Amino acid sequence: MASDTVIYPAIFTRDGDYILVQIPDLEGGYTQGNDLLDAVKMAQDLIGNLLMDEIHYPTPTDPMNWELNTDEKVVYINTDLNLFRLKYAKRVRKNVTIPAYLNKLAKQQKVNVSQVLTEALSEKFGL
Repeated sequence: MASDTVIYPAIFTRDGDYILVQIPDLEGGYTQGNDLLDAVKMAQDLIGNLLMDEIHYPTPTDPMNWELNTDEKVVYINTDLNLFRLKYAKRVRKNVTIPAYLNKLAKQQKVNVSQVLTEALSEKFGL
């Protein structure tokens, strides 16, 4: 499966015991972490959740023009949306019609038809 990695600049701000994270390019792009590593993980999770169902993603802006406060830092956050989808995507039941002989072969060889269909659709859409 090909990578579908996005990278967005985020603004990290320390607020007491927490690190606040803002991803200006994404609507609802706010989260926080207990420390730097946790803040990065939370930001990756946020990006995954906000873009999981999208096909086209917002273009990241260039943070070079941002006017930051002295306590704010820019951190680039990357997320592989294909891996995120594999791990967290909601599954739906879908009835399909296939030729009887293929169904018989699939049963005999213990082939998971849902998995084969998922793989075929992922390949068709280049995911």
